[in-house]
Amino acid sequence: MKIQWYPGHMHKARREISKSLSKIDLVIEIIDARIPYSSENPVLADLRREKPCIMVMNKVDLADPELTERWQAYFTHHSESVSTLTVSTKEPASVKSLPSLIRKSLSAHRETINAMIVGIPNVGKSTLINTLAGRSIAKTGNEPAITKAQQRIKLGGGITLSDTPGVLWPNVENRNSGFRLAATGAIRDTAMEYPETALFLAEYLMQNYPLDLKSRYGLDEIPDSQMELMELIGAKRGCLRSGGMVDLEKVSRLFLIDFRSGAIGQITLESPEDMIREKAELDREREMKRADKLARKGRRKQRK
Repeated sequence: MKIQWYPGHMHKARREISKSLSKIDLVIEIIDARIPYSSENPVLADLRREKPCIMVMNKVDLADPELTERWQAYFTHHSESVSTLTVSTKEPASVKSLPSLIRKSLSAHRETINAMIVGIPNVGKSTLINTLAGRSIAKTGNEPAITKAQQRIKLGGGITLSDTPGVLWPNVENRNSGFRLAATGAIRDTAMEYPETALFLAEYLMQNYPLDLKSRYGLDEIPDSQMELMELIGAKRGCLRSGGMVDLEKVSRLFLIDFRSGAIGQITLESPEDMIREKAELDREREMKRADKLARKGRRKQRK
């Protein structure tokens, strides 16, 4: 899926993050535990470089526990400057362990610590901040991109947290990541196609979580195609148009709502192996584009 959603405030936020990082001791990046690769912003990784980072895997209550463990091992194994924490804002105790991890992640004792919290839209940054602060400071909502400007929050114990708006990156090259971001609600629903996203999700769940689908929708068998699955669910849930035809738009919305709420089960949409394979595919695509561009340039020179 090609994402065409990069509001102006995101570009501004990226510039502000870049300017503020020199004064920051540690970066806290919130990612969605259901899509750890697709929700990790590569732009933010480039900006922070080797600055200490805590990768907070949020919404862990909605994710596959086995894959969550594998992702934690991957992040900590591949970077000495990164530590991980799994949290659910439904379990405040998991969130409130973050300040002690912040201090532990910095080698030298410091009386004051300036930390910056970053992440893509709708990963739960604002809810997490409100849980840490013990009061409502940051705006929250079900729609992505609620926070529009930076704000500084004192957490106590000498820790000051800079909250930033959710920032996507201008070009999501990996089409699978685009679908995953859409499925989890990281982009506005007005910037995506419900049926296209639901069919992508259906195909993945049919291959990886068939028992969860059977249980949720009362299916005896998993059908051969994702369109057949949507039609079965639509018929069972009354998502019909006049004449008894399944309303694909309506059943797609229902299917995505079920996934986002965890009603289908604890599901993770990608593994470390998926990430490695898809990164390699992207590298090959980029190389082919570069070669094609050079070839076209050479042909233009010959014509001259």
